[in-house]
Amino acid sequence: MTATDLKTVKVLGQTSEELSLSKREKHLIGLAVTLTRGCTACTNRRYKEALNDGITKKELIEMTDLVALTNAGVVARTALSSWDEENDDCTDGACSVK
Repeated sequence: MTATDLKTVKVLGQTSEELSLSKREKHLIGLAVTLTRGCTACTNRRYKEALNDGITKKELIEMTDLVALTNAGVVARTALSSWDEENDDCTDGACSVK
């Protein structure tokens, strides 16, 4: 089986072509997603395509740093929210953050 056998891949390609986003925006958004999902093969391919389409290495480094910082911020905020005892509601062993 190859990617072209999957209907999902065909629909993804078609949808991407129909979007009003620029090629540059699609590259940067796609890279942000593949970086956060941890797909090395996808990220490698997307980096190469972005470079070939004129996005500079400096811009890709800055975008990567921003993605990493954003993820770090999410982790920190989630941890702080979870550890905030005033917002902790545990009853019968089931806990949730308010």
